[in-house]
Amino acid sequence: MNAPESIIWIRQHVIDPEVCIRCNTCEETCPVDAITHDSRNYVVNADICNACMACISPCPTGSIDHWRTVSKKAAYSLQDQFGWDELPPQQEIPDDALAASAQETAAAEGALEGLQVNAATSPSSTMAPWSAAHPYVNLYTLKNPVTATVAGNYRLTGPDTQNDIHHIVLDFGTQFFPVLEGQSIGVIPPGVDANGKPHYLRMYSVASPREGERDGYNNLALTVKRVLEDHQGQAVRGVGSNYLCDLQKGDSVQIAGPFGTDYLMPNQPGSNILMICTGTGSAPMRAMTEHRRRLMAKGQSKGGKLMLFFGARRPEELPYFGPLLKLPPAFIDMHLAFSRVEGQPRAYVQDRIREAGRSVTDLLGGDTYIYICGLKGMETGVMEALRESCSAVGMDWPALHGKMVREGRFHVETY
Repeated sequence: MNAPESIIWIRQHVIDPEVCIRCNTCEETCPVDAITHDSRNYVVNADICNACMACISPCPTGSIDHWRTVSKKAAYSLQDQFGWDELPPQQEIPDDALAASAQETAAAEGALEGLQVNAATSPSSTMAPWSAAHPYVNLYTLKNPVTATVAGNYRLTGPDTQNDIHHIVLDFGTQFFPVLEGQSIGVIPPGVDANGKPHYLRMYSVASPREGERDGYNNLALTVKRVLEDHQGQAVRGVGSNYLCDLQKGDSVQIAGPFGTDYLMPNQPGSNILMICTGTGSAPMRAMTEHRRRLMAKGQSKGGKLMLFFGARRPEELPYFGPLLKLPPAFIDMHLAFSRVEGQPRAYVQDRIREAGRSVTDLLGGDTYIYICGLKGMETGVMEALRESCSAVGMDWPALHGKMVREGRFHVETY
């Protein structure tokens, strides 16, 4: 005979709306489609969630790792969760419910251990390179942000180009805000949304190295594209991007973070870095490249190779195009792809990977770390190009890819 739902206790998985940066990682990761979202909150359907824990480690902020012990009958509905501005407190529960919750915790931990065995099936590593520096995360939140001052705001793309991309420098003065290459920060736009609620965080990758945009200064840079239409070409004004692109020197900005524990660069001598990006996906690549460049300038070079595949529609729309051309070939093996240059065939990053062929596979045979960042549509083409390049020289790309994922050497951030 089944017990009534009113006395069945469950450990309900919930997401903290104050910390969540709405990056969609959890919804894409969930294998049973238990996670969904509206215009404000990401939520978990208690009727579907099986506590498999697949969404826990990929979350950059930890907002996904929250639980409430409730009676099954009183589980928080999707509508309840869509209305949250903060997590509800844990209600007092009887001792037998605590015991049941402990059993579910143990079961969930067992499920997580099982997932680690299958990590090779993931397209991206969920662990940092073994030699990466220790990252600080979640030092500041939506409720407790840090204030940064705009030290500079420069348009990177030509005035006659459709893409309006800015390089924005934020200074933190004497406030503690350490970041590493590959980490992100949350920007809190002022004002309220259509529902009269404060805007949630917008996440942006840091485009400067750990020593600061200006070496020795407590500042960082962002690479921001002004959003005026969605992926379907419909007119839409991006709240965060337009706010940032319109900032003036001396303006104050509310910041949360830092975020990110796995998309970090290796520090061991001799490690190679293969970077593949489009548009503003160049931000973490610029940070890594600049860190290595400064080490070389100081005579502290790590000795590893850098290879970059960078795509845009035209040279005028490629962020940091001028500074990139000044980097010597001995420092970085650079391959640029342009898809809208008049009189030239369209070329994408995957085309350049195929053309580079043997140079790519030679690098993959060493102590190499791969970083991919840009529009999600690039992933399939890039993976196919890597597979074809490896197959041409007798390398087993699926096996190598799985090994790199397990070892924290294959990292993807697409949107």
